[in-house]
Amino acid sequence: IGETAVTQELWQAVMGYNPSCFLGKLKPVEKVSWDDCQKFIKKLNQLTGKQFRLPTEAEWEYAARGGKKGKGHMYAGSQVLDEVAWYRDNSNQHTHPVKQKLYNELHIYDMSGNVLEWCEDLYGKYYHGAQLNPKGATTGSKHVIRGGSWSSNENFCCISNRSHANPTFYSYSIGLRLVL
Repeated sequence: IGETAVTQELWQAVMGYNPSCFLGKLKPVEKVSWDDCQKFIKKLNQLTGKQFRLPTEAEWEYAARGGKKGKGHMYAGSQVLDEVAWYRDNSNQHTHPVKQKLYNELHIYDMSGNVLEWCEDLYGKYYHGAQLNPKGATTGSKHVIRGGSWSSNENFCCISNRSHANPTFYSYSIGLRLVL
């Protein structure tokens, strides 16, 4: 999984344009729909010959929790949100360059704040029993969004927070992270 969210610099290099509202080459790209992310990934894969994709919801949460090195933090890398995330109380209502806050146990940045992140999975209710690498819903029209953003309050920055949106929806607070 990517160390950071996809930056505006990378999006611009691949797509030839920058859809973001809060400009800065090292800031995460935002204002991208799930459909836009799929176009970006297809083009990136053609350019690199690699197989990038969005993370599944299970992959995203495993990485945010620090994998096997996780310490049970409420936020990705800390019990103190200000240490690891840009959110409503400290962001000045805009995104910030990646890697400005502490990383989590897997050296991954900004999973609890800066921008929310699209996941590959369709949104559905969680199965309450134990599962190994769950695959997500098999039906539905909305995709999972994880993390917190510059506009989120503390409660919405917890690792367990999840939301969803239609694949054509975009927002100033939603970006993406890649898996290879």
